[in-house]
Amino acid sequence: MIVDCHAHIFTHWIGACGHPTREVHKRYLQRVVTRTVAPTFRLRDGARADTRALFRAGDEGWTGLADVDFRVGRFGQLEFTHEGEDYGIQYMPVGMQEQAAPPELMLAQMMNAGVDHCVLQAGGGYGAMTEMNAFAGQQYPGRMTGLMHVDEAMAGRPAELAEVDRAFDVLKLRGLYFNVDSLSRHGWPWPLDAPEMEPFWDKLARRGILLCFEMSSGPGYDMAGYMANLTAFGRVLARHPSLRVHMAMSPPVAFFARNGRYDFPDEALAVWRHEPMVLEVMFPITYGGVWDYPYPEAQTLIADMRDKLGADRLIWGSDMPNVERFCTYKQSLDYVRRYCPFLSAREKDLILGETCAAFYGIERKKVAG
Repeated sequence: MIVDCHAHIFTHWIGACGHPTREVHKRYLQRVVTRTVAPTFRLRDGARADTRALFRAGDEGWTGLADVDFRVGRFGQLEFTHEGEDYGIQYMPVGMQEQAAPPELMLAQMMNAGVDHCVLQAGGGYGAMTEMNAFAGQQYPGRMTGLMHVDEAMAGRPAELAEVDRAFDVLKLRGLYFNVDSLSRHGWPWPLDAPEMEPFWDKLARRGILLCFEMSSGPGYDMAGYMANLTAFGRVLARHPSLRVHMAMSPPVAFFARNGRYDFPDEALAVWRHEPMVLEVMFPITYGGVWDYPYPEAQTLIADMRDKLGADRLIWGSDMPNVERFCTYKQSLDYVRRYCPFLSAREKDLILGETCAAFYGIERKKVAG
């Protein structure tokens, strides 16, 4: 059984996509690409560019987003205008003629790649996809497991807590996606372990809601910022040891593998060894534009993760459909499935599906159906 722990579906990005307004959704998208690894071009001639014009340096909240006529384009691009020039960010694959990804697109990709089941994450840039993820899980229960969206900084307030209850009790979503970087929506108002967040963490722990957690190094965007957020989260886990955590994205290569091998500080290992916690194996989405398939650099890092954390803590993810800006969906799986000769057959079974299925309660008989 192969389970992709990191996939997305979404309605057309030209709309609000579940957010209160189209403007809120556009600001989520603009914020997401302020530091993207996706290639950026000047549209009139294809000259390479960057996204520094999207925000004012030193203001890492939404208040720092620049007025650059940010907009949703076609063919996988997000566009903006700066000093009279139009630019495009190739955030999605070029073949995505319109910026929409229905469940059936993911199902076709899964069939082609030989993937049995996927977990639908819920980052705000894709939209507030709680209802859509729930619908997909109900329509295709053997193929998709959806997560709920939350306004992260406000998650401890009564309105957001009520939405968590509704998604869990009514929509039957078993997990929640939380992105630390989305604290920027409200100007990074408090750390993860602040009293304002405590009702939220307490609810997840008491109700047994699975947490898919994406770390960030913001607002400083350096090693110190990453470790400050990680250790704050460690204090949350110390207060709520029953929290079941899925750490989205692999540990940042720029911070922990500058010489090509992972070297984790003890403070990070202490958090990542929380029980129960699983960590994603997912490199093509961040380094597929730098490394060539089958990504031997990533294979070395997977060996390090296995040796330092254990194969039974690792789960494979793709970040579909975004990853196809760099490689095919099948390649995002095959660099592990067909390569990584240092992994035993049993270790590959765990990483490619069994551990994720156990974490999310995905039953083998449902997958077969």
